[in-house]
Formats: sequence, C-alpha cells, structure tokens
Amino acid sequence: MSDAARRRLAEVEVPEVRGHRVLLRGWRDADLEPFAALNADPRVMEHYPTPLTRAESDAMVWERILPEFAAQGVGLWAVEVPGVAPFIGFVGLQRPTFEARFTPCVEIGWRLAFPYWGNGYATEAARAAMDFGFGEAGLNEILSFTSPENRRSVAVMERLGMRYDGTFEHPRVPVGHRLRTHVLYRLERE
Repeated sequence: MSDAARRRLAEVEVPEVRGHRVLLRGWRDADLEPFAALNADPRVMEHYPTPLTRAESDAMVWERILPEFAAQGVGLWAVEVPGVAPFIGFVGLQRPTFEARFTPCVEIGWRLAFPYWGNGYATEAARAAMDFGFGEAGLNEILSFTSPENRRSVAVMERLGMRYDGTFEHPRVPVGHRLRTHVLYRLERE
C-alpha cells in the first residue's frame, strides 16, 4: 500500500464510543505493535486457524479494518482502557464477506490481549459497540459467531443477551479443521 493510500485511510473518521471503563476509538500507528503481539499469541489465537505474522496483522488494519470504516461507517474499533492501557485489542461491527444462510449481516466481534481477559472489558466494549450499531448505525439485528470450544466468547455473547441460533460450517475454515463448525448467536434491536 502506498504512503498516500495509508494517509487517506488514516484520515478516515472513526466515531469514538465510550463505555464506563473503555474507549472505542480509531486506530493509531502505536497500536500496530501491540496488535501484532496479540495476533501472534497462541492463547489469543487458539480459536482461529493460525496466529498472524506481523505483516498479516498490519494488513488486517490497513486493508480490512480501516477500509471497512471508510466504506460502511462501522468497523472494528481499537479499544483503550483510559488510565490502564492505551490499547488492549479490538471490538466492533463488521459485515462478513462470505456467503452463509445468515448473510448479508452485521457481526460483532472482539479480540483482546491476554493480560486483559477476565476483567469484563470485552462485554463492556461489545455492549457499547452494539448500542452504537442499534442507535447511530440504525441496525435491526447483530450476529456473532465462534467455534463452540470458545467458551469465553460464547459467554460474552450470552451476557450481551444474544440468543443461540444453531451451528454452521464456516466457509473460510478448511474442511476437516477442528474449528470449521461455528455456533451462531443473534440479537435484534428492542
């Protein structure tokens, strides 16, 4: 990606969303190194087919996350815990680019660095993102999915009030891979 293209993407307006303890904000260059570290952590990436290299992690920000905000007005926010940590991972809304029985849709997802697990940050940040989605973005429904073994993420979905809606075979996970089957959860705007 050219420097000019990166500058244009860096200028994308990303709305800030606040929870009680968390700030969902636009991405900064300083986020790239800790983001790469969490994407390389086998604990964080246990429920993904493979950890990401630094180049793959950077490309995720520049080629997927920022363009989604530019094109759709929603995306994956960088998560900060003011006074605790300037960057702990991402939480946000995205439109899956694969075909399934439930697409097109908007999915909520999260990925936090291991030291910040178990503090309620994922639930709080996801709730703030969902409030934005149902409010400012005008969404009628938000979905989430993961492998059934990812009990932590399933617990977040349930704490958010999402309801279980069966399983599906994730088309981006190779056939025969232990993570191919996913559970699907939904929440409609009240």
